[in-house]
Amino acid sequence: MAATSASARLHPGSHPPRPGNVTSALSGADLARIDAQLADTDRLLERSYPGDDGSRQPVHTVYVPADRFSPEFTADWGAQALAAVEARGGVESLCALQGQEAGLAAAVAPRVLAKLAREPIEDLRLDFEDGFGDRGDDAEDAAALTAASAVAAAVAAGTAPPFIGIRFKCFEAATRARGLRTLDLFVSQLAAAGELPDGLILTLPKVTTVAQVEAMDFAVSRLEEVHSLPAGRLRFEVQVETPQLILGPDGTSPVARLPHAVPGRISGLHYGTYDYSASLQISAEYQSMEHPVADFAKEVMQLAVAGTGIRLSDGSTNIIPVGENVEQAWQLHGRLVRRSLERGYYQGWDLHPAQLPSRFAATYAFYRQGLPAAAARLRNYVEQTAGGVMDEPATARALAAFVLRGVQCGAVGADEVLALTGVGLPQLTVLAHPRLANTSTPFAEGAHS
Repeated sequence: MAATSASARLHPGSHPPRPGNVTSALSGADLARIDAQLADTDRLLERSYPGDDGSRQPVHTVYVPADRFSPEFTADWGAQALAAVEARGGVESLCALQGQEAGLAAAVAPRVLAKLAREPIEDLRLDFEDGFGDRGDDAEDAAALTAASAVAAAVAAGTAPPFIGIRFKCFEAATRARGLRTLDLFVSQLAAAGELPDGLILTLPKVTTVAQVEAMDFAVSRLEEVHSLPAGRLRFEVQVETPQLILGPDGTSPVARLPHAVPGRISGLHYGTYDYSASLQISAEYQSMEHPVADFAKEVMQLAVAGTGIRLSDGSTNIIPVGENVEQAWQLHGRLVRRSLERGYYQGWDLHPAQLPSRFAATYAFYRQGLPAAAARLRNYVEQTAGGVMDEPATARALAAFVLRGVQCGAVGADEVLALTGVGLPQLTVLAHPRLANTSTPFAEGAHS
């Protein structure tokens, strides 16, 4: 039943005024007052919730002890990954192990092979923390300088992954000075070699408090000043490996404060599977990316960074596909990768070359399986065609972001997307990230046909 105005109820014989006779009840002064009331909210949204910038996010991060890196490292891992999968019947057999039907496996397999040959590692972290240990100051000083020189050489030779950097020791009292010195030496040596790599990433592990992140912000700010780098050039990841970052002593969640304590400085939050689980007394047998304590922590992380532009990464599995355990490990890894993707975690850790085939096979299957439905809905939205689902702008953004991620990682070709959606990559990027409409579009970096 239509609503009746108060005037009509009071005067039954009257008629509501025609639209042309309606005047605004709110004056310019009223609007100015509301603007003033919401000025802090406007600044908060602009400063702290800029949204994703549309650039490429790697699908994984490989961790390796820092002294094992060389300009040939990426190609060596790719060759080992190819050898591992070929020794077990090829990529299509791996796809079948992961439960992919024949048609999907036939589409995924050649793309995985191409990926392993062309770009087997998307993101590489040279580890000076758990993977390096305490070898004494002289040895770590030398390794930090050597690592920076090797990274610079790999970038110059075109053999470095698109994203590369170091994980140094944490800011707890016992390792703080050592971690800062390694960070300083690595960045300073890179700066001395010339331009810093575009995909440089620094990782701060075992964070427990906001103050540690604020200290990291100060440290990289000083490095920027000393080396005449643009303010904000040195962004960093935070590893969420301690329960204190999820629930603080005052009952609040410190991880939710991080984006706002150092706005624009944090690039990602990475979940640390085993340190976090061990901190909660989960026995080793049950420590896993899919344990309930892991899911809870990651859900809090997801809420904490929503809208901030900070990316998320899941952790790793330590079940490695070697020896007699290859098929079972590939099945487990593939299932865990798929599980993370379905839950909005588009990145994870890999610890061994033989995990690369299962990572890419599961990732590519995820995007290729979802492409037809997503593309059809996106085309209907763009062309305003009636379909079985009426999508709103927010859902259209999610559909476009899904397709764009598939292109960026190599699972889907730009030509396929154009054929299915009628949308090219620049428009797809703006659909996924509307704030980019008035800027130069960050074309789908790393995309492959």
